[in-house]
Amino acid sequence: MPPKKLSRLLSVFSACATLCACAPINVINALTPGTTYHSVTDVAYGAAQRLRLDVYVPAHAEASSTKLPVVVFFYGGSWQSGDRAEYRFVGEALASQGFLTIIPDYRTYPDVTFPAFMDDAAKAVRWTVDHAGVFGGDPRRVFLMGHSAGAQIAALLATDERYLRHAGLTTRAISGVIGLAGPYDFLPLQSGTLRRVFPEAVREASQPIRFVTGREPPMFLGVGDTDRIVEPGNTVRFAQRLREMHVAVEICHYDLGHAMMLGAISAPLRRFFPVLQDVAAFVKGNERRASDAGCDTSERLTVEETASSR
Repeated sequence: MPPKKLSRLLSVFSACATLCACAPINVINALTPGTTYHSVTDVAYGAAQRLRLDVYVPAHAEASSTKLPVVVFFYGGSWQSGDRAEYRFVGEALASQGFLTIIPDYRTYPDVTFPAFMDDAAKAVRWTVDHAGVFGGDPRRVFLMGHSAGAQIAALLATDERYLRHAGLTTRAISGVIGLAGPYDFLPLQSGTLRRVFPEAVREASQPIRFVTGREPPMFLGVGDTDRIVEPGNTVRFAQRLREMHVAVEICHYDLGHAMMLGAISAPLRRFFPVLQDVAAFVKGNERRASDAGCDTSERLTVEETASSR
């Protein structure tokens, strides 16, 4: 589609959201089909009330002769907000590509500060490894994906192994990482609120770029060149560091802003942008199986019977 026509389309989309007095994300979800997946919602993965997740199972997954790749998606929100229900369009998008998708909530500021939400994220990954098989997923092909603050969480899980180890895993349990519009090298902090989210005593430990050792799984980093929220240099510098340490990394530039880096994968918009296509190609090209050493299976969690299905 020519740029002018696409620009007009996005303007109309935004105007519709304004006229409906609702956020664009709600419009996207309203236009998201429900035929490509079925979901299991409100599953507990930890003791805290906030630690719940939703599972998106590709339609007809039971007919597949092979287990499905698994993607755990962490949403953004400046580590201060977010709700997994708002990301149904992400679950649908990834399920439409044949990926079992897990979208967890995690605790945010002011209820907690860094690194508490990292511990939550590691618990969600552990739950996924333990339970993916129940839904037809392959626990040896688990990918981490995040947008914005969620990309920082995914990247830090893969670079600073302490969080996964505390959950009984290692980075060998991760087949790859997908980061969209992520902050990976964002010190010094300019915001007073963010200085409270990341207390000074642990602030340096929040930077994924500082933990790259060369043992990380392959990474796909998508960057919006017109991003005004997260400086695109975060992705460029992180990719350069990964390459210096001989980690397989693919960096893709898009003429998109911060929110649209994720919105572009939604059903109404993905025909105009290749983001979902690129993410799917990365997953399908890196389906290496994690070694048994990546998973400590001595503990097993139980899915609550209260989980609802649709």
